[in-house]
Amino acid sequence: MTTTSPTALPAAITATGLTKSYGDKLVLDGIDLSIPEGTVFALLGPNGAGKTTTVQILSTLIPASGGQARIAGHDPVRDPDAVRAAIGVTGQFSAVDNLLTAEENLILMADLHHLDRREGRRRAAELLRRFDLGQAAAKPVATFSGGMRRKLDLAMTLVGDPRIIFLDEPTTGLDPRSRRTMWEIIRGLVADNGVTIFLTTQYLEEADQLADRIAVLDHGKLVAEGTAGELKARIPGGHIRLRFADTSRLESAAALFGSVTCRSEALTLQIPSDGGIPTLRAVLDVLDHASIEAETLTVHTPDLDDVFLTLTGRPRSADEADAPKETVR
Repeated sequence: MTTTSPTALPAAITATGLTKSYGDKLVLDGIDLSIPEGTVFALLGPNGAGKTTTVQILSTLIPASGGQARIAGHDPVRDPDAVRAAIGVTGQFSAVDNLLTAEENLILMADLHHLDRREGRRRAAELLRRFDLGQAAAKPVATFSGGMRRKLDLAMTLVGDPRIIFLDEPTTGLDPRSRRTMWEIIRGLVADNGVTIFLTTQYLEEADQLADRIAVLDHGKLVAEGTAGELKARIPGGHIRLRFADTSRLESAAALFGSVTCRSEALTLQIPSDGGIPTLRAVLDVLDHASIEAETLTVHTPDLDDVFLTLTGRPRSADEADAPKETVR
């Protein structure tokens, strides 16, 4: 069976030279994007990088100062209604009505999409079942946990059957179990429905788990883009760490390798490595040939935290809200 590569798929979202300024403050500085249909794209960046501004422009909430974009083949400036008909947006904060039940929230959204009453109820029942909210359908949303509210919020976004979904930090504030439930839902949307997901997140593990491609935005510019593996491969610092039983074995092992970091107090030897199996095998062969046994061996490869810190020069912020949040369905 032949699998189509993401780069060979038609583009769901494109942007060329996208800029945004507020007075003399340049927020976005020439953003170029091409996001294939049926994929997950994650946009990472520190506080104030311009992530939410990018989402707001692409979802027709605010105009760009310059550049062009196409969303589902439509120009968000010339044909915003066509763009809105093709997209759904789930903001950082749930946009559900606490005074209504889960079912009533979904039916209200169906009314806003001008679905007839029968189809609206059918769609609401389907989404309640899909998001495992059936038993809570008649309960006021005010009684819901954070995870339940986020599931309902995403379900409301799906009432209009969008082909492209913008998720602005969809799991902020959720506990680890609820976060992983949301991940499974997002994966299912892509795998089962073929939707395109544009994700912003403050959780680097989330991007690593979900995204086909990741872009890093800093000071309004894209500083890197690629798969998680490609981004990690750009960052130096991978190594094999060996711990020995005594100083004698440590020193003997250190003499076998060239550029290493030796920590006598911890009895460890750190050998630069790309994390590949051939490199690991070569290190073990050298030790075996010299009849030197290590007590423990660990392999460290750069993760997205390392990528983020290296490319932006600062760790991610706990609060990634780089602009006022708005929610559009």
